[in-house]
Formats: sequence, C-alpha cells, structure tokens
Amino acid sequence: MSQQLIESLTQSMLKSDIPRMDIGDTINVHVRIVEGDKERTQVFQGVLIARKGRGVNEMITVRRLVDEVGIERILPINSPMISKIDVVRRADARRAKLYYLRDRAGKSRRLRDRRRGMKHVKDLPTLGGA
Repeated sequence: MSQQLIESLTQSMLKSDIPRMDIGDTINVHVRIVEGDKERTQVFQGVLIARKGRGVNEMITVRRLVDEVGIERILPINSPMISKIDVVRRADARRAKLYYLRDRAGKSRRLRDRRRGMKHVKDLPTLGGA
C-alpha cells in the first residue's frame, strides 16, 4: 500500500525522454555544469557498465578511458543536471554488470557489436514513452 503511494508521488519526477539503453551500450550523457553564474553542457561518452535502482532512484555507471586511465561516473538518470542521453553504439553483453572491464586491457576490453535490431538506434522506444 505505502509502496504504491510513494511510486504515485514520484511518478511526476520521472523523465520521459530517456532512450532505451542496455548494459554494454556506448552512450553520450549531456551533463549540465554550473560554474559561478555561467552554465554549460559537457558530454561524457562511455560504456554503460551498470544500472541500479528503479524509478526516481535509478542510477547508471558510465565508464570511459582517458589516457589509458579508466574514469567512471555514477549518475542518477532522472537528475535535472542530465539534459540528454544519446545511444551511440549498441553492444552485446551477457551479464547485468560489466565490472570485469575494469581489469581488461587492449582488445579484450572491446564488446561485441549487436547486429540484431540495429537498423535505427534513434527509432528505439524511450523508457518513459513505451
């Protein structure tokens, strides 16, 4: 009973323009950065290695390499600081968390490209809309 009440209250805070993204996909996360009185958007491109939580509390972990050093950002999907998320490349992953990529180097770090249903990434349904 109380769980349904909480979900109904938080329903208005959910974003509806989030694309369908699965573990292993390479995504662009457009993060709003406020510096003093100026505001700009910074794009963080990386591999989606984990998703956690649901509803308002859903978090994603995005990993990228900068000068052979792994950088991970844990971001709340429904945060107002995230202006947009784009799916750049879809990859096949056989597990829910890709933490093993932290230990990999070279070609073994690559994920297999997903060919099935890869006609148009932009035509995939959004999480909130479908």
